[in-house]
Amino acid sequence: MKPSDSAVIGFFAYRSRQEVICTEGDACLVAGSERQMRGYVSEIDPQGASGTTIRKTRFGEILRGLHLGAAYAFDEEAYARFFPLAHAAGLPVEAANFGAARSTETRFLTVRLSSH
Repeated sequence: MKPSDSAVIGFFAYRSRQEVICTEGDACLVAGSERQMRGYVSEIDPQGASGTTIRKTRFGEILRGLHLGAAYAFDEEAYARFFPLAHAAGLPVEAANFGAARSTETRFLTVRLSSH
């Protein structure tokens, strides 16, 4: 295991092993802080927010998920942590411009590895 694998990228939320909080279809949401995640969960599912578990997610977990075909939707703070590690690991990622995205009301950047 590389030292970067244990770096905390942010927080994700789930109700069960099979039910992870996602956005934009099937992208697992990664927030920069627990507080931010609680806000996102309250927006996405106000009635189910109390039954949600929030925990830290690390770079190695996200990397394994990406290689298994998962997609992740990062907020600005989480992507700022993810990007340099992903770039160093050779993933095809680009710097994000969340300022421009805010003008279109886009809050998350989704990363998914192509199967080609």
